[in-house]
Amino acid sequence: FFFRHFETKSKMKTELCAFSGLRMYPGHGSRLTRVDGKTVYLLSRKSSQMFIAKKNPRKIAWTILYRRKHKKGISEESTRKRARKIVKYQRAIGDLTKEELLKRKTEKSDFRKLQREQAIKAAKEKAKAKAKAAKSQAKASQPKAKVPKNQARGKGGKKF
Repeated sequence: FFFRHFETKSKMKTELCAFSGLRMYPGHGSRLTRVDGKTVYLLSRKSSQMFIAKKNPRKIAWTILYRRKHKKGISEESTRKRARKIVKYQRAIGDLTKEELLKRKTEKSDFRKLQREQAIKAAKEKAKAKAKAAKSQAKASQPKAKVPKNQARGKGGKKF
């Protein structure tokens, strides 16, 4: 009798290197058990030395973590996202309503410039009138006769 030998497809137990993230097959790499009881698998002497030196695997180009961080080796069509259509809304800003905003948009720049100049002119005139009123009020409250400092105290000019 001729027997065919069928291999049962049993998967090998693989570990991941704690530093590089590469797959480790049985018989490869080394196991490091920390003081706190955590077991760490390291693939090569290179990765174990870097792990012990507490290097950041995200900064070392040949590690899997670096490649993930910098999006290396990922096919573009699977990661490409669709851009959402941007819908613009016209909303009121401050005390201006939507209608007022649209009205201002349609106005010509010359018209707005003229309005701005008129508003500035009116504000300046208002400020001048206010300053004039303040000046006249200050004049009224001042004493009319000015007395020199040396005569202000009286006859002798002595302090009491």
